[in-house]
Amino acid sequence: MFDETKLQWIGLHRVNHVAVITLKRPDRLNALTREMTHELHSALDQVSEEFPNIRVLIVIGAGRGFCSGADVSDISRRLDGDPVTIPSEQSGGPSEIMRLAPHLKEIPQPVIAAVNGVAAGAGLGLALSCDIRVGSESARFTSVFVKRSLVPDAGVSQLLGTLVGPGVASEMALTGKVYDSHWALEKGLLNKVVPEEELFEHAKAMAAEIAANPPLAVKATKELMNRHSPDLRNVIELEHLANEAVRGTADQKEAVQAFLEKREPNFVGE
Repeated sequence: MFDETKLQWIGLHRVNHVAVITLKRPDRLNALTREMTHELHSALDQVSEEFPNIRVLIVIGAGRGFCSGADVSDISRRLDGDPVTIPSEQSGGPSEIMRLAPHLKEIPQPVIAAVNGVAAGAGLGLALSCDIRVGSESARFTSVFVKRSLVPDAGVSQLLGTLVGPGVASEMALTGKVYDSHWALEKGLLNKVVPEEELFEHAKAMAAEIAANPPLAVKATKELMNRHSPDLRNVIELEHLANEAVRGTADQKEAVQAFLEKREPNFVGE
């Protein structure tokens, strides 16, 4: 069961086999503070521990923004010498915001970003770290780092090029321009664009479709899709190893039996 008692800035709830994380600073377009980021890591840990009962995660922002990145006032306090207040964040290493990208990639559940407004800077990294992105017509994307005299972080320097190619990624990173939802769909940043009022329902429908599949096979597929190699022989070997891990499980047997019996399968994660 989820424990929301210590979560002030993050909403966490469950609908059947789908968990929903909501960023809850709508007045600041869900800009990430250290405290909020710490809570987000905690929520991701809770979701991860609930596998296979929780099979898919949706991340969405409250209000009219997805996530506008690291809170600039938080950055200002850092520059003024404010000490780090989160125990797990050590000076000299990547911040907790930067560690969100691998955390999202490492949890067993596929993650759908429901991008309902601006995704900027680390917020762009948050969206890119999800496995699928559904955007409303008001979705906006910007690698704003250069505008803050910074370089892309939070995984953006790698994840952006993987999705849109090095040329487009470099354009975004070097200009810091804001791009709209239809541009993002054309370039591959978004899987689909839907009307604002239908965004969450589309995300839930996609999550339910994924959650209906065998949990172990979905988990292994996510792991495989996040292991990139230019060597096709190596890819074939990775695919073989991934399938070996799920072949012969109770869920695979159920999938075959349900197909033969022309009925809906009942998967249990074993």
